[in-house]
Amino acid sequence: MHEPAHARVPAQPLIPAQQKVLRHSVRGQVLDALRAALVDGDLAPGEIYSGPALGERFGVSATPVREAMQQLALEGAVECLPNRGFRVLTRTARELAELAEVRALLEVPVMLRLARTVPVSAFESLRPAAAATAGAAAAGDLPRYADADRSFHGQVLALAGNDQLVQVAEELHRRAQWPLPGAARIRRADLIADAAEHSALLEALIARDLPVVESLVREHFAGNPA
Repeated sequence: MHEPAHARVPAQPLIPAQQKVLRHSVRGQVLDALRAALVDGDLAPGEIYSGPALGERFGVSATPVREAMQQLALEGAVECLPNRGFRVLTRTARELAELAEVRALLEVPVMLRLARTVPVSAFESLRPAAAATAGAAAAGDLPRYADADRSFHGQVLALAGNDQLVQVAEELHRRAQWPLPGAARIRRADLIADAAEHSALLEALIARDLPVVESLVREHFAGNPA
């Protein structure tokens, strides 16, 4: 019988044994670790993973792993297989292209409105968020870059004052970050180039250069490695 794959999941304990952590906190940390493993390819598309096996690898019980996996199922990352575990869903190039199109339809008009209406000081305050993406890219840390990338986009969109917009955009962004099956690991140089687009976007927003803002956002979605 084929055993669920789990060899590529990081083996270090996620929660030190002596640490007293509330159940929801453990689940949240497991969820973060699983999301990072998805982005990094440690949870491979098409593979099946069992709750107990993952719990052993992370140093926690199977319960928070199952709860975190159920959240990932709601996000469309995995499917639940009764009495077997969870299968990581396989992405297609078409799905990623569709996500890029939807993100552009959602965010381009918002970015253009922000460029016309938001004070320059608000954009200036986002330079640390752009710098965080550059730092993660320079380190070649893909999971950290994915988090910083979502944070930057979320902080820009938050200037619109629409919480629902930010939540929907973040979900679409997260889905776009899951790799295609068999895809080569994203190169550090590509991450650095992608991060540079964040700084360029801020400069265009500050300058209220609408054509450049639109061009940068569309190109960023079309070629975004994370």
